[in-house]
Amino acid sequence: METTTNLAANMGSQAMSLVTKLDDEIGRLSALNRYNILDTGHEERFDRITKVVEMALSCPITAISLVDTERQWFKSKIGLDVDGTARNVAFCTYTIQDTVPLIIEDAMQDHRFIENPLVTGKPNIRSYLGVPLRSPDGFNIGTLCAIDTVPRKFDDKSIELLANLAELVVYELELRKNPIKIH
Repeated sequence: METTTNLAANMGSQAMSLVTKLDDEIGRLSALNRYNILDTGHEERFDRITKVVEMALSCPITAISLVDTERQWFKSKIGLDVDGTARNVAFCTYTIQDTVPLIIEDAMQDHRFIENPLVTGKPNIRSYLGVPLRSPDGFNIGTLCAIDTVPRKFDDKSIELLANLAELVVYELELRKNPIKIH
């Protein structure tokens, strides 16, 4: 049985490893590029997930967003008429910098977003719930997000649902990368 000191030391090294990965943009981009998914067409497996988010959370906007060097690109989206946005205005840029969901109840009250063109103009974002899409090797490559045009609180069940569906997105990305052949 490990001593408390050994457990703390192991947890400390795991935390340090995670911080290192979150700060490793080259590694993050490499992980994203391994999926060979940017600028590909719609795929039903991903569209189903964004539809479930829309239905379960009653949000007018949902997306699977992948973040590269200059932009966020939407693999699947509901309620948006663009394929992506500049990374410097993307809420998802903030989401991929942490290991926990990003929750914004009212973007007009958050100093990071109050002057953001996605808040002050179309699509008029007011509330946002985003969960990082973490690759199996620990890099945040994008997000699964639910967006509303009115301020709102996301309850624990909504956050848990989105977190579970984000894991499903990564699972589908892995299957897409390494398809299982059925005879």
